[in-house]
Amino acid sequence: MSTEQNSQNHCDHDDERRSHHSEKVKKNLVTRLNKIEGQIRGIKALIEKDTYCDDVITQISATQSALNSVGKLLLEGHLRTCVVERIQEGDEEIIDELLITVQRLMKK
Repeated sequence: MSTEQNSQNHCDHDDERRSHHSEKVKKNLVTRLNKIEGQIRGIKALIEKDTYCDDVITQISATQSALNSVGKLLLEGHLRTCVVERIQEGDEEIIDELLITVQRLMKK
């Protein structure tokens, strides 16, 4: 892995934990989140207009699906970079952290 790729995908795990997504990945995530934000505003408007409940629930389901998709993308990046790196460094505590993270995602 080149130094540039490493700086864009490396997750710090010292005092200040941060991920370093490439600009392309970050832009993709922000675009998806902007769409989700719009969907939330749309749901609010549907409720304010007394839209039929089933139609609102359908929009909520679509929004939850979109948010889950963002979570899956983040998890995939985390696995491919941060988790692999920490395991290679001999830090097995990352497995416990990962299991908790997956449990949180699956609760939804």
